[in-house]
Amino acid sequence: MKPAILTATLAASMMLVAAANAQRFGGGQRGYGEYFRIRRPDRNSFNGDFTFCRLAFRQAHDGDGNGWGVDYPRADENFSIRLSELTKSRGNFDEQNDPNYYVVQAADDALFECPFVMMTEPGGAFLSTDEAARLRAYMLKGGFLWADDFWGEYAWRHWIGEVRKIFPEEREYPIVDVPMNHAIFHTLFDVKEFPQIPGIGVWAGWRTTSERGAESATPHARAVVDSHGRVMLFMSHNTDFGDGYEREGDDPSYFYNFSVPGYAAGIDILLYAMTH
Repeated sequence: MKPAILTATLAASMMLVAAANAQRFGGGQRGYGEYFRIRRPDRNSFNGDFTFCRLAFRQAHDGDGNGWGVDYPRADENFSIRLSELTKSRGNFDEQNDPNYYVVQAADDALFECPFVMMTEPGGAFLSTDEAARLRAYMLKGGFLWADDFWGEYAWRHWIGEVRKIFPEEREYPIVDVPMNHAIFHTLFDVKEFPQIPGIGVWAGWRTTSERGAESATPHARAVVDSHGRVMLFMSHNTDFGDGYEREGDDPSYFYNFSVPGYAAGIDILLYAMTH
């Protein structure tokens, strides 16, 4: 299928369900008590189907970020739904046909039940020595961590300090730019450009995509790979995929400009993580 037709199909499919979700979630808003309910896994949470896992972490006193819960839980729900609609992957759904999604910490044994884990605003993260060691073991065993939504050089430098707690061997585990011809961008959709996705408030207020002006004008796809070249840690810097997922039903302009390319790239990244 040609990329233009594929993108149109993606948009048409998601707009139908976005309308349904607007009814289901009351126009995209929930009461604060339910919105921030934390869902933790137990021994019955994982059934072999895809389950979205989000990494919770402590905040650094000198970091740059608003915490692990940004975009939670709607991004987790919506991404799970889109994956089940747009691929043949089986999702983990409950008896009401709602996706199961969970919050894990580096110290949790449940981390190793999650082949794919996403974290938001890593520019404000703090990892202890034990947490870094756990994340290292997780990724070296085949796990995949996606760090998304951090902007500017200060947040980047802070996060790289945490990455070097996990992988201190800079020569063995360098941070590399991921080119657009890499397999991670072509597992299903043919993604030719790495999208810069702003928070919906930035787009609505200023119709710009760079949240930190000239300092964050260029989005970066970067990674740490293992000895076989497999991406273990994917980093989307100067872009906010999570908001593209969370706020997909809130504004048609935002949806078409950012949610559609965000899902195309995100589903490619996830399918790469699950097959490599």
